Amino acid sequence: MTTHLVHAIGPAVLKELRSTDDAGRRMVPVTDEEGGAPLRCCLRRGEPGERVALVSYAPLRRWAAGAGVDPGAYDEQGPVFVHAGECDGPAGDGPPFDGAHRVVRRYSADGRILGGRLVEPGGLEAAFAQAFTDPVVEFVHVRAVEYGCFLYEVRGG
Repeated sequence: MTTHLVHAIGPAVLKELRSTDDAGRRMVPVTDEEGGAPLRCCLRRGEPGERVALVSYAPLRRWAAGAGVDPGAYDEQGPVFVHAGECDGPAGDGPPFDGAHRVVRRYSADGRILGGRLVEPGGLEAAFAQAFTDPVVEFVHVRAVEYGCFLYEVRGG
């Protein structure tokens, strides 16, 4: 059985985003009165009353900088919810946010998009397994369908 490693936004990056996000804006904390915000720091839905922030995040740009490649035209940034303060990070089994349609976007080692796939609710594990059968796939991004937002990164194990 292949293990797929799910990556939330890491603590060092979260610290940066809570100061100045990838669009150069300062964080503006708010109270999530109703709960439900998809938090990319701990990969769960927010609880009513939690302090959260909507920040701009450029996942491929940050990955490319660490990998020493140029993401070129594939560089993009978009909104993500995070806790306004430190949190304990992800906890739980199975792929997060698997209860709705998702897009799994495959990327190569040079940061180029290799394709994407619409995934039915409950189908993320199978989509990951299929994506990583291609040896050119370095990682995948899971995205929300309704807004196209980045949810998390997955690597083969």
